[in-house]
Amino acid sequence: MNKNNEGIWFPAMKYGIGWGLPVTWQGWIVFLIYIVLVTIGILFLKHSPWLIIPVVVYVFLLTGILLFICFKKGEKIELRWGKKL
Repeated sequence: MNKNNEGIWFPAMKYGIGWGLPVTWQGWIVFLIYIVLVTIGILFLKHSPWLIIPVVVYVFLLTGILLFICFKKGEKIELRWGKKL
């Protein structure tokens, strides 16, 4: 990570659009909390009467929060195709 990216928790992917795995401990904490909350939510919400609707809403909500954090603490999102020359 160079000096321009010191505050970056989530680096951009080398190919495509989006972010890769976290590079700081803060990013890893956010990512692990997301995984734990999704897992716990699925385990508890699978017993609801309509089964799939609450699970989908819950996962979309958590994913939206994760994406918001990635936008704030990740590299600028753009289409990438390898290293720039």
